[in-house]
This record gives sequence, structure tokens and C-alpha cells, in this order.
Amino acid sequence: MKDRTVAGGGRLEGEVRVPGDKSVSHRALILGALAVGESAIEGLSSGADVASTRTCLEALGVEISGEAPSLRVRGRGLGGLKAPSGPLDAGNSGTTMRLLSGVLAGHPFSSRFVGDESLTRRPMKRVAEPLRAMGATVALSGDDTPPVVIAGGALRGIEYALPMASAQVKSAVLLAGLHATGETTVIEPAATRDHTERMLTAFGVPVRMAGLRASVTGGSPLKATKVLIPGDPSSAAFWVVAATLAAGSELAVRGVGANPTRTGYLAVLARMGADIHREPARGEGGEEIEDLIVSSSDLSGVSVSAGEVPGLIDEVPILALAAALASGESRFHGLGELRHKESDRLKGIASLLTSFGAEARIENDDLIVTGVKTLQAAKVDSLGDHRLAMTGYIAGFLASGESAVMGASCAEISYPTFYDDFIARRA
Repeated sequence: MKDRTVAGGGRLEGEVRVPGDKSVSHRALILGALAVGESAIEGLSSGADVASTRTCLEALGVEISGEAPSLRVRGRGLGGLKAPSGPLDAGNSGTTMRLLSGVLAGHPFSSRFVGDESLTRRPMKRVAEPLRAMGATVALSGDDTPPVVIAGGALRGIEYALPMASAQVKSAVLLAGLHATGETTVIEPAATRDHTERMLTAFGVPVRMAGLRASVTGGSPLKATKVLIPGDPSSAAFWVVAATLAAGSELAVRGVGANPTRTGYLAVLARMGADIHREPARGEGGEEIEDLIVSSSDLSGVSVSAGEVPGLIDEVPILALAAALASGESRFHGLGELRHKESDRLKGIASLLTSFGAEARIENDDLIVTGVKTLQAAKVDSLGDHRLAMTGYIAGFLASGESAVMGASCAEISYPTFYDDFIARRA
């Protein structure tokens, strides 16, 4: 992977549009593949993770034409995927592997998922257990990680209480439930992203919601539709924090997803004192979108509860950087899930911040950051983690001197044009 250097100083100005929401993009491709007819998708993420989902679906016999952000998916109908001729390569994408595991659990053939070195360290037992309870045969490696081998077939609906808050596991079970007899219900311990529920509804599948319960009935057909994908809030968060921290910045971030399950990072920044104006949200393809107008401002430390974390799990790295330049101490509670991302992201965040001269430490699953007035130039390793790479680059922009991010090109996983976009809006 390629490295990047960045000189400190300057401000951000103008406006920017971030790539299509990665989570919504995965689901648009998958549900389009299961629908009857041809679905048109606009705004699809161009990141490598979403490309992995496309590659796997094509290997399962799905016809997909065009390139991101605009393409068309000719669905094969519920249960209509074909047995792959070889392993399904999910690359770096846990979403691809977990969601498609739910889909393939209901198909009467065997499938084998593989991935890159990072993905093969990520836990898959959390998906395997409910799928086994529904009647699928799921084999994992000795430490419950990929490769994943699924022998699908006749599934039965279940009621499943998630042991952890995970939108990916919830979605996998609901997608398996489409192929099962009877009703499948997932009960969450805390609210997570509801993109699957929203998009199933857009494709004509009734989803019954009651508090933290979501239910589907097996055999409900999906009807092809047009999907308009909003800008990715997790990508937007990098711009919002950078413009907040860089003195003299005035930046508009256009067309960002405003789904309430994805705006937790804005609530945290508001408590810290960030100057962010949210234009009235508007509906688009089952999801809300909004424009964010950001002005530089001074921040204060904040406490983020464990209950908030599922709604901002991907934004923790850049929020931690905001805390590093805020006055006082910040504490992020209950970040254990970050140990199972593309890297041990919790350890990676603390290491990155201390490299730039900030004060950060880990206590059990909590991250404690004490703000400093300025950051020092540093050379940091992305650990192959796209969110750490972009956080490190912005830290270098805010630091004195010239910094380097090793393996920075892994940002292509979610935001291929991030560095070019940043340079273009830097003044």
C-alpha cells in the first residue's frame, strides 16, 4: 500500500460531496439481486468493500451492468442465486461476508467465503450461531474466523436475541429469514443502523417493527425498484471534524445521509461545542439526506456512553482526534467492538494519537483522551485500516511540520478520492 505525506497548517473551504453510503450500497446490491426485475441504483459507493459485494454477487449468477455511482442489477428472485464455481472473495469487507452468509444460508448449495489477511481475523461465530439455529450448516476455522463454508437449505424462522449490538448480524438473520418458513424476529440490545429494514420496505417486503424488535415473514417477494443512495455519514465525519478543528474553515458537506441511526457523531460534536448547521433533511429513496455547514470552533471534552457507541462506531477514530484538541478530558465508554474491526482499532487509535503528541490511554474497553493545544508532526502506520489512515492524515494536517501516513492507500476501501478531495479544498 502507498504512503502519504501531509504538511500541517491551513484551512478548509468551499463544498464537498462524499461517496455514497457504504452500508446502504451493500444492501442495495444484495436486495437488487434478490428482487424480481431490474433495479436502478444511483449514488453507489465506489469503494473497494462495495466492489467486493458486487464481485461475489456476479459469481452467484447476478447480472450487474454499469459502474459506480450508477448501475443496474437484474435480480434473480428470492432463492434464485446460482452455486458459485469457486470461493467467494469478500476482500476486506466484513459486511459482504456477513450479509451474504445470511442470504446463502437459504440456498441449497455449498459456498465458501474467503477474504484478505485482515478479514480472516474477524469474528464470524456471531453470524454462524443464529444461522445454524435456523437450519444451515456453517463451518468456520478453529478460532471461529474465516474462511466460512455454508451449506444452505430449508430454513425455519426463529426469534433471536442478539448478544451484541450489530447491524451486520441483525441484517444477516433478517436476510436468512426471507428464505425461511414462518416468521423471523431479531431483538437488539441497543438500536443499530436500520438500513436493511428501510430498504426491505422499499423493495416491497413488510418489516414489522416494535421497539428493538424487527420481524420478517419468509417467502415475501422483493420487487425491483430505484434506489438513490445518500452520502456516507462516516465519510462526512472526517470533513466535519477537520473543518471544526482547522482555524478559519468554512465548509459545506452536501447530500449526507441523515438517518437517525447514523447521526450520533453530530450529537457528540454538538455537546463539544462544534459550530455545525444542519439544513432541513429531505427524503430520498427511503433515507433522509441533509447538508452540513461547518465553521471552525473551539471544543470541550465530552463523555460518550456505551449506549451511544453502536450509533457512531465507525466515527470513533475521528471523534477521538477531535477530543485530542479539545479542552479537558474526554472518555469514550464501551469500545470493545473496535478490537474486531480491520485492525484492533481501539489500540490503533490510542497509538495514533500519542504519536502526534496527544494524551490517550485505554482502560479496559474505554478510551480516555486528554486534550492538548497543538499536535506534533508524526509518522504513523494505518495498520491497513481505512479509518485510521484518514484520521492520521487529518491529524497531520492539523499538526506542525510534515507528517506521514504509512499504508495510506487503504482509504480506497471506503473513500477512493479522499486525498485528492482534501487537497482541492485546502486553503
